[in-house]
Formats: sequence, C-alpha cells, structure tokens
Amino acid sequence: MNLKREIHNCRLCAPRFAASATHHQPRPVVWFRPGAPILVAGQAPGLRVHLAGRPFADRSGDRLRQWMGLSEAEFYDTGRIAIVPMAFCFPGYDTKGADLPPPAICAQTWRQQVMERLTPRLLLLVGGHAQRWHLGAAAKAGVTATVAAWRDHAPHIFPLPHPSWRNTGWLRRNPWFEAELLPALRAAIAAQLKDADDPAG
Repeated sequence: MNLKREIHNCRLCAPRFAASATHHQPRPVVWFRPGAPILVAGQAPGLRVHLAGRPFADRSGDRLRQWMGLSEAEFYDTGRIAIVPMAFCFPGYDTKGADLPPPAICAQTWRQQVMERLTPRLLLLVGGHAQRWHLGAAAKAGVTATVAAWRDHAPHIFPLPHPSWRNTGWLRRNPWFEAELLPALRAAIAAQLKDADDPAG
C-alpha cells in the first residue's frame, strides 16, 4: 500500500473526533506529490476543507493564494505545490465552537514519512505548529516573532501567520508583512516555478 493511500485510510483519531463537539469521522485531506518544488506546511483542515476534501478551500485559501501571487489552478497543481498540514484531518470544535489544535499523533505517525518523499526547495510555514516542527530551536517565542525574523530563513523558507480572516487585525498592526515579506515571497515562488518549468535554465 502506498503512503498516500495509507494516510487516506487512517482512522487513528476516530474516537477523538467522535468525542468533539462536531462528532465527525476522519477524512484525511492528502494533497502532495514527490517532485513539487514548493511545500505549504499548514496547521490542519477546517470544517469547509473537511467537507470539500481539498486544502484551503475557504477564505483562508483565498488570502493565502493572494499572498503567494498564484491562481487557483497554479495553487492546486500538485506537480508544483505540495500542501502538507501538521494534521491531515479536521480536528473538530470544542464546546465553545473554537477550533481544536492538530492532534500530535498525526505528525508523529505520518509527517517524517511524508517529508522523506518530498524534496521541496521552498517551504512556506503557515502558523506556529508548522514553524516549530520545521524550524525547531530557530522558531521564536510566538508566531509574530518568528515571522518578523523571516530574513533569517529566506529565500528558501518563509514563516507566515495563518491566513485566517481573524488575523486581519494582525496584518494592520504589522504592515511590514505586506510591504516587505510578501514581495520577497512572491519573487521566491516565481523563481522556483520558473526553474520547474525550465529546469535546463
């Protein structure tokens, strides 16, 4: 059985999800192919993504694609973009309606196996969970500090805040993100896709 099929069939968290406020079943959203030059390392699918079966199929995805300067077709081309969240399934809501965090068992079970099959040249680390896993000790105390230190990792790694519309206030308070980081991010993405389209240069 290949790895993608194993992940699709994973039911490790079925009891955990059944006990959440949403009482849902696992539905891993697997969207990667070896050879993609760009990796989007996210957090976990939301409810809309869970229902759609496609990553970032929501307003957060609209914003992320705008940040990246990509069309929907370019973003979902698995030959160019691998999308690998820290948990493949929607974790559910708590009793107050807030998103539950990605279950650690998902990354513990699958992430290293997935990363061993991928060879990305550009990593986008969306949110604190992905930043801590990929950057380790280089991740700062909090997402804002980690993203503010983006030049320490560019042009091959870009830590990003979550593109949720709940973070609109964060973007207003940190205008350097759109003024400085995003142009560098788009240039790095364009360079990687150009190389992918014309590997001989």
